Amino acid sequence: MKHYIKSSLLCLSVILVCNLTSCKEEKAIEPIKVDFKKEGELTLFKGTTDTIIKVFNIEIAKTDYDIQTGLMYRDSMKDDQGMLFVFNDVRERSFYMKNTRIPLDLIFFDHNKRIVSFQENAKPMDESSLPSNTPAQFVLEVNAGTAQKLLLDVGDKMDYFEYKLVK
Repeated sequence: MKHYIKSSLLCLSVILVCNLTSCKEEKAIEPIKVDFKKEGELTLFKGTTDTIIKVFNIEIAKTDYDIQTGLMYRDSMKDDQGMLFVFNDVRERSFYMKNTRIPLDLIFFDHNKRIVSFQENAKPMDESSLPSNTPAQFVLEVNAGTAQKLLLDVGDKMDYFEYKLVK
């Protein structure tokens, strides 16, 4: 009889502990929010006339982490903002929109900083490949529709400068 009571008490204790721990209130997971950090400026020029088309405030992605993360987890971006990806070599590039919440235009530039191709109106959260289809060294991501709105063409060019942090 003592053995039965001990076993019953043990079972009751286990059930009670399981119920108490499983009834914990779950905390909501906060979505990641990333704010824009101006790291430089980029100017687009008409390729045939050197006329300034537009100046963008830019974030610059150079490190592997920055390049892989890009504009993920952003809820919006101002019309005068963008992200410039800077690579050490010139080759065909391919991007995707994983965890990217806003539609984008991707503008691909060669080593001379001339536009070589576009991927316009990339869909948020879409993991389909967005290739440059030609060798590129720089990629500018801006809000979807910007390339068409600015009437950008292959051969237009850009220049940028990066702010140097003072330590």
